[in-house]
Amino acid sequence: MPEPTAASDGAPRPFEGLVVVELGHSVAAPFAGQILGELGATVIKVEKDDGDAARKWGPPFAEGASTIFQALNRNKQSVVCQLRDPAQLQALRELILSRADVVLQNLRPGQIEALGLDGPALLAARPSLVYCNMGAFGRAGPLKGHPGYDPLMQAFGGIMSTTGEPGRPAVRVGASIVDLGTGMWAVIGILSALWTRRESGRGQVVDVSLFETATTWVSLIASQVLASGESPGRHGSGTASIVPYKGYATRDGEIVVAAGSDALFRALARTVGHPEWAEDPRFADNPSRVRNQKLLYGWLDEIFLQDDTGRWMEKLEAAGVPCSPVHEMDQVLAHPQTAALGLVQRVPGTAMDVIGLPLSFDGLRPAPRARPPALGEHTDTLLGAAARAPGGADPQRSAGKQEGTP
Repeated sequence: MPEPTAASDGAPRPFEGLVVVELGHSVAAPFAGQILGELGATVIKVEKDDGDAARKWGPPFAEGASTIFQALNRNKQSVVCQLRDPAQLQALRELILSRADVVLQNLRPGQIEALGLDGPALLAARPSLVYCNMGAFGRAGPLKGHPGYDPLMQAFGGIMSTTGEPGRPAVRVGASIVDLGTGMWAVIGILSALWTRRESGRGQVVDVSLFETATTWVSLIASQVLASGESPGRHGSGTASIVPYKGYATRDGEIVVAAGSDALFRALARTVGHPEWAEDPRFADNPSRVRNQKLLYGWLDEIFLQDDTGRWMEKLEAAGVPCSPVHEMDQVLAHPQTAALGLVQRVPGTAMDVIGLPLSFDGLRPAPRARPPALGEHTDTLLGAAARAPGGADPQRSAGKQEGTP
């Protein structure tokens, strides 16, 4: 893969020339690496002999690997390195010390220290290095050595306890919000460390974790519990402290209505044919509506069932009441708003479409620069003779065929 160049569409590549070594697998670390790569960095992904497990997380598969892997690993180079092979481990260490600006790692707790690839060890030899640990439970505490995955952290971190409907089992948020959020926090931490390095010339160790990300996602709810001492429970599509603010079944689908102020509540009451609600002391302000939400929601549930989603959208939008249909994923992807923003992007050299980065510079969104790498595609180039050490894997065995092909 060639060195990063400016985007053909003119979008800026602010991290062109930055070299990132990703000792990462699954979702969180690859997502962080991909963000940096899409913004211009050269990202070298280090994989074990049989590759990142995410290569096989299918079906569905696309062009030789799972769609999950392909959605997380574009703009990267791949090297296979057997970390227990001394020659290959030394070659990787030399690669980091000679080229890397940033190291991302989310290996099993304790493994990175045993290999001598931990932050303090590498910074002692390369003080300008920015090193990011992406752990499960963080750098301290009784659980610091435990592994973690997105559903476990949604459970442990309190997200699942507030997701779902009252009286029913807790529900995981379908999207991998803890993994992806941890990748975002890693990038924020890395950028902060790089900014500091501009003045000091010195790198530092950045720590992020799945658990800390999970607690951040529920920080608004946590503030309520810290103040009241009461658990908010589960509220379906609604929330504990704003009423009316939830979804409703319609005659042909579902709609979410967010009437989060007194003025919006009055507009909603008029729209559904009950302007007198605005004068009812039970609904006079938000605290009153929260106390009487069971009654109010019972009425609204019945009313919204009487018409189609499209008609309710017309009425509510005309009244200035914030609302949205509940879209299926195919509807989101095909929506004119998605197209207008250019969110769906083609990966160069493939027939794969992906969701691009959710940011633009002067109206230009950075686009994918290169396809996800085949397993070990760049091993020979980057690790050289050490990759062919006795007992080592043949780095070219999969250069033309990615793992995970069904």
